Amino acid sequence: MSIMTRDPLRPKRRERVIALHCSGAGPAQWCDLAEALGGRYQMLAPELYGCTRPWTGEHAFTLADEAARTLELIDESDDKVHLVGHSYGGGVALAAALARPERIASMALYEPSAFHLLPGMGAQGREARDEIAAIARRVCEGLVSGAYAAAANAFVDYWNGPGSWQAMRPELRQALLRWFPKAALDFQALFAGPTPAGGLGKLAFPVLILRGERAPMPSALIAEHLAKLVPAARLLIVEGAGHMGPMTHAPEVSALMTQHITAAAEVDGSWRRAPSPHQLRAAPGRGAREREAVP
Repeated sequence: MSIMTRDPLRPKRRERVIALHCSGAGPAQWCDLAEALGGRYQMLAPELYGCTRPWTGEHAFTLADEAARTLELIDESDDKVHLVGHSYGGGVALAAALARPERIASMALYEPSAFHLLPGMGAQGREARDEIAAIARRVCEGLVSGAYAAAANAFVDYWNGPGSWQAMRPELRQALLRWFPKAALDFQALFAGPTPAGGLGKLAFPVLILRGERAPMPSALIAEHLAKLVPAARLLIVEGAGHMGPMTHAPEVSALMTQHITAAAEVDGSWRRAPSPHQLRAAPGRGAREREAVP
């Protein structure tokens, strides 16, 4: 397993930040966040299954299997930890937080793909589930038939925008094709997530939920729904960003996450709740604006 850490010569006792990457990416996704955090925190970015670490195939894959290494890193820490996650990594971070709520100091999620929550969001949620389920079916059909490239094209263009697959460098396309069989497992785990909506109300630590201004419908709905379910949650919209905001808008996203983590650390894990759990509060700066979340 690969772990990225930034450990310059700073005070020995530092709080731990665990950052979980999205499907098809790797620990290097969080380089900008590591730079923004500097040496104030011990940052770990575990490699999820499918990069260089294949799934064992011993049983049906679940979020609990993916979250197991994150739970080990939480349990190894003497102090509470800060969790960060993007997309699939956000779904894994939620699973880890629900398994160890008393060990989490804060959590920052960018469009966590908790697809299992969509059916409980009424007609719009069911429509959104149908939309993302169609992409999952396209992926699985491509894997069964061997047409990996066509299925990967549909997958990448859905999350990044039309033409993104063709615009990728050949070496990046090849790397994604090597990872691609894991995509079916990620979808399976996210749709079957065991998290009941009621359990999210027990998360008492501060949670920052980010979504892009151009987020796909399922991602936007999940982000807004989570902001209502989690008591100490704030929802911020990153202007001009889509689902891949942690990469395309890395400085802005990293700054917001760093501000959130630092604020949580400064109050010793306590949380001064905003007047409205759905109000967006962003420090003035590039790529952030204050507005009300869509109900």
